[in-house]
Amino acid sequence: MRKLLFIWAICLLVLSSFLFSAQAQEASQVGKLNDKMQETLNEQINAELYSAYLYLSMAAYFESKSLVGSAHWMRLQAEEETEHAMKFFDYVNDREGRVILKSIKAPSGNWESPLAVFQDAYAHEQKVTDLINQLVKLADQVEDAATHNFLQFFVEEQVEELVSSKLIVDQLSLIGDSKPGLLMIDRQLGQREE
Repeated sequence: MRKLLFIWAICLLVLSSFLFSAQAQEASQVGKLNDKMQETLNEQINAELYSAYLYLSMAAYFESKSLVGSAHWMRLQAEEETEHAMKFFDYVNDREGRVILKSIKAPSGNWESPLAVFQDAYAHEQKVTDLINQLVKLADQVEDAATHNFLQFFVEEQVEELVSSKLIVDQLSLIGDSKPGLLMIDRQLGQREE
């Protein structure tokens, strides 16, 4: 009887070991990123870092014009874009991918007016929105539900980015060349907390 129980225990041990090994291998295969998805996520890391660089350039422009509220708003925007890049960075690593950083294009540093700066910021956010939407489509094409789910944060974030930058463009357009109006908007932008 003991011999039979011992053999039965060994069989269970071998069987559970085999099943655990198969499940671990399957989970590992599910966890890895598709090569095209990894490449495109790496491109998005670069795009997010470029965004941070662009917003820092815009902050520098506003500093040079003594519009410290607008500079503050742009600095916070740059920090947010860096955080986005790091979310993508961590996600690629979590999915057993390889992050490959590439050079970041130099942004413009000259604008005709504060309105022109925010028009460029709005246009840039439209471009980033398109990039995020393309990532969602690719995740669906390669049947990567985890990446599709991960990207939903950025889909929602882009709605907020477009709304806030468009509102500032609209307000600056309304005031025209009014210096008091510009200073009022600048003061309001300086109150941004995150």
